[in-house]
Amino acid sequence: MTTRITQITSPEARELEKKKAELASLEARLAERELDLATLQAELHSFEGTYLRIVGSRLAELDGIKAQIAEAGARNKPKDLEAQQGASQARAQAQESARAVESEQAAGKREPFMPSENLKKLYRDVAKRIHPDLATDESERKRRHELMTEANRAYEEGDEGRLETILRDWESSPESVKGEGPGAELVRVIRKIAQVEDRLKAIDAEIVRLEESDLYHLKKQVDQAKEEGRDLLAEMAARVDQQVAEARGRLRSIKGRDATL
Repeated sequence: MTTRITQITSPEARELEKKKAELASLEARLAERELDLATLQAELHSFEGTYLRIVGSRLAELDGIKAQIAEAGARNKPKDLEAQQGASQARAQAQESARAVESEQAAGKREPFMPSENLKKLYRDVAKRIHPDLATDESERKRRHELMTEANRAYEEGDEGRLETILRDWESSPESVKGEGPGAELVRVIRKIAQVEDRLKAIDAEIVRLEESDLYHLKKQVDQAKEEGRDLLAEMAARVDQQVAEARGRLRSIKGRDATL
């Protein structure tokens, strides 16, 4: 006579399997949304560099000339508080524009951001496993944050080797080891689900914020113009060049009048 042994699965174990499946689905979605956010940030960063080189440098020159014009006017009206304030504001704007251009020049020329499919896959894998919002305590969160910052930098730089190293090191680290016991594990999984859902909301909000930014809308206009065979940044640069020429003319005229006084 054969005795059949039926393995009884506890309610906690069944619920754990259910929650693990839910978490796996959420983590896959999180990895995809993290990729969406990182790509958008990198694309905007790259576009900003291009804009600053082509248009921003000319605007900085224009702001510098406008500051000189405002300062000349303020010197001719030493008791006019509005003129003095206008000159100060114009100089502050010129300095801010110059700093932005200098920062871009120091960073060097950036190529347009075009991630490979393998780079995207590696980043998804890293985000799925390492993101700080998947941590169960503060010390683990700090470690994950450091690694994710490094991964974001590697992604933007197109460094597939570095992403592979980050992922490999994590897989062999103690932090990747799961806890013991279905009850304790169930609590951790439920908490992670809540953390992933919170992170997804934060990502969605940040993407919306970026897509509402002036930089994003300008990039869309430039991309649309390119599809039409136009170089919108070159057109903008030409208009600023004309404004620079006119501003230089006004400044020469002001200096000429001052010299005759």
